[in-house]
Amino acid sequence: MPLLNLQVSIDSNSGFCFGVVYAIEMAQDVLEEFGYLYCLGDIVHNDEEVNRLKAKGLRIIDYTAFAELKNERVLIRAHGEPPSTYKTAIDNNITLIDATCPVVLKLQNRIRGSFDKKETIFLMGKKGHAEVTGLMGQINNEGVVFSDISELDGQALPEEITLYTQTTKSKQKFRETREAFEARGIKVNAHDTICSQVSDRDSELRSFARQYDKILFVGGTKSSNAMVLFNVCKEQNPETYFISRLDELNPSWFQSGNTVGICGATSTPMWLMEDVRKSLEVL
Repeated sequence: MPLLNLQVSIDSNSGFCFGVVYAIEMAQDVLEEFGYLYCLGDIVHNDEEVNRLKAKGLRIIDYTAFAELKNERVLIRAHGEPPSTYKTAIDNNITLIDATCPVVLKLQNRIRGSFDKKETIFLMGKKGHAEVTGLMGQINNEGVVFSDISELDGQALPEEITLYTQTTKSKQKFRETREAFEARGIKVNAHDTICSQVSDRDSELRSFARQYDKILFVGGTKSSNAMVLFNVCKEQNPETYFISRLDELNPSWFQSGNTVGICGATSTPMWLMEDVRKSLEVL
């Protein structure tokens, strides 16, 4: 009989979003047919899932290796890519398996439209994030990227801006940011481009986190979405713990008879959350 007798449940709404599911299914189809496939950057911001696919033949490459590759197949992940990537593919006779998320693709088109109209673009997102790199490439990097409006303190700001956001950001943070710009007397043409699956998960997790003694959030350390959703859980339940791998599980977090809720990001595989549940049930 388990010593702690934990009552463990997995959030049914957690796990891969449809964009990640689509990218992984495309990768697996090619891997089954050809035995290997190149992917430009991590297919998903979760090391455990990346390692699973590497074992099946997925080869992760960076931009330097991509530029030297010729006559191969390369997966474009859900985050999307800048136009320069497509040009390189044409020049090097690379067949692209394009798994850009439809939500990201729509955002790329919208931000490019604003750029064509010569609007002053501010993008709320994580500098260096794959999606942000792809978005900035649509506008020749002629925009301002920031994670928090405090980063812009002391800078001269224009009287009018067009505000976009990375698709995995918090709706509340986007609303607060828009209001902060407006409080400075700036006219804001705001485009809420947050993925509905992400925003829905935000509200669902608020309710989920309150139902348990302890929350175990499973996510990748590179995932922007994981950090956002982990903090959502932490706000609702201070007894929320973050792990990215099974070996990070700490039995001292739990007391006998605790109810434990397991949840994750849009980049967290369900199989990993299932493994965590099994480990908790034998503590």
